[in-house]
Amino acid sequence: MQPGGVHTRSNTDAPRQLRDKVGPIGCTFGSKHDRHASPAVKNPALPEHPSNKLSRHMVRELRSDHAGETGAVYIYKGITAVALWRQDAELLAFAHQHGDTEAEHLRLLQAWLPAYRPSRLLLPWRIAGWLTGALPALFGRQAVYGTIAAVETYVDMHYQQQIEHLQVHGGPEGLLPLLLRCQADEQHHRDEAAALAGTHKPWLLRLWCSVVGSGSSFAVVLARRI
Repeated sequence: MQPGGVHTRSNTDAPRQLRDKVGPIGCTFGSKHDRHASPAVKNPALPEHPSNKLSRHMVRELRSDHAGETGAVYIYKGITAVALWRQDAELLAFAHQHGDTEAEHLRLLQAWLPAYRPSRLLLPWRIAGWLTGALPALFGRQAVYGTIAAVETYVDMHYQQQIEHLQVHGGPEGLLPLLLRCQADEQHHRDEAAALAGTHKPWLLRLWCSVVGSGSSFAVVLARRI
């Protein structure tokens, strides 16, 4: 205790400080600042009226985006749960930073969906997302980083398809900048995770990442329709 009754914390409290910052296992990501957010489009326009006309195709795509970002938030919740249990400060920081970005994506996409029905499978997406984060976290950081790189590789391609559609066919003002921002953030997550995972991955991790990529594709197909 310093003069004046002020308590100090030692460096050994770092995991505890991170835990306090991240919050409980059921926390909601979404701090005001994300140091790794893409500067490409800082403030994409939100729709002034949620009932802005969207093509049937884009309604389905936005439904899949919304479901995907919901799953992404829960991926990082799953990572957080295991990282807290293992007292892994590095993994906690990784999950918190990335989780904040995904929560912001979800908030922005929700602004486009009030007039439309979101996927009816949001509960399964939350469960699947949590497991997709928690299971590899049980095997260590490389498994987590490889998983995130696999997920974001597919998400990048998914956003690119939507961006190209809007560039050709047009769409409501503000939607294209939003998708460009989301894509840039996901690309950053992919590249960071891939670098952390390294090039030498065990065969079991390579197999898991292949399953995760295929699962992401299947989830998008379902979310478009249900």
